[in-house]
Amino acid sequence: MADLPYHPIDCGFHDELLALATLRRECEVVFLDEQGQESTRRSRIEDVYSRAGAEYLRLADGTTVRLDRLVRVDGRPLPPSTGP
Repeated sequence: MADLPYHPIDCGFHDELLALATLRRECEVVFLDEQGQESTRRSRIEDVYSRAGAEYLRLADGTTVRLDRLVRVDGRPLPPSTGP
C-alpha cells in the first residue's frame, strides 16, 4: 500500500492534526494498515511532517501513518479529499 500515490488530505483536517499534536493529548487514531485493514491506536500525535512527497504523522508509541491512510482521528472521520 505504501507504493500507492499520495493523495493530499483536507487542509482543515490537517490543521486539526497539528492542533492535537500541539495539545499533546492522547487520542484514538484509526487508519488502514499495509494490508488495507483498519487498525486502531490510542496515543499522542508527536509529529506531523512531509517526506518524499507524502505527509505522515508519528504517534508517541512509534507508529507512523501516512495521512491519506487515516480513517478517523479523535472520533472525527477524515473528510473526502478535494485534491487531484
